[in-house]
Amino acid sequence: MKVRGERECQSCGTRWSYYETGSVACPNCGDLRSVGVDARTAHTDATVTLDLSAHRERFGEASETLPRSGVDDLQTDLREYCRRRGFIDGGRLAPLDDTYLAARELLEAVDCFQRLRDPTDADREYLLRLLAGADDGERPPADEIPAALREAKGMAAVRAVEAYRSDALDFLDELEAGTELDGADDGDATDDTDGTGADDTDGTGADDADGTGANDADGSDDDGPTVTVEGDRPEVRIGPARDAFERLRDRVARVDALGGDVPPAAADALVGAADAIGEYVRTGDEKALTRANDRIDDATGDDLDPTGT
Repeated sequence: MKVRGERECQSCGTRWSYYETGSVACPNCGDLRSVGVDARTAHTDATVTLDLSAHRERFGEASETLPRSGVDDLQTDLREYCRRRGFIDGGRLAPLDDTYLAARELLEAVDCFQRLRDPTDADREYLLRLLAGADDGERPPADEIPAALREAKGMAAVRAVEAYRSDALDFLDELEAGTELDGADDGDATDDTDGTGADDTDGTGADDADGTGANDADGSDDDGPTVTVEGDRPEVRIGPARDAFERLRDRVARVDALGGDVPPAAADALVGAADAIGEYVRTGDEKALTRANDRIDDATGDDLDPTGT
């Protein structure tokens, strides 16, 4: 999605950031007639908070098995949180953050726990520890994961890395398109017809922020680069980053085929590799790319054989 993040209310003139509120409605008066007054940027993240306090209260009273209705509600909230999260924030590629990773692992752990025929106290304790810290991005150490639940960590890594990889590849596509626009005449790339800088011509307040995408005076949304990175010559990062993501995809596919049943260190290596590639894209730091390739190597060979043979 491409949005104009700086909004201005047509009713009271208040300005705010769509990236902070996630809404085209004015935070001052509530009017929906807002306009974007800056350039479009790629944006996939949503303003959403993970609050699991109600679930902690409910599960804290469960002596043995988890209440079925409570599990369903928890899974629904976790899925919704993960669904709304993205990794392109106002034209910048974000890191793989701890809260998202914890939410993913908790979601997989709940599902795995429910399938256990005879869960142990250690299994339940680990699940409750995940629940206790997930909304703060805290997870128990990898070496404390019970064997019966380690596939949850593996599948969480698979889901998280695939989501991040998808956004990162889209980001690279936008970065490539943006570098091709450098040096071009931007004089005809604007959709402002009255000199105000506003992009809304029908009073709907829609400029892709609400999914309609239909308010440009010229019908175009191609008004310049939509993503931003640090440093010079960002185009030289595109090929190496895509190659690294392709290598990572192969490793992720192997973990997925094993149902996530790999050593926790291998799962962490996948996540670390994805995050390091993202850092390389953002900064151009060759050390980050080297670290990413090293982490991919860490998740190969015997590490992906649950039998250790």
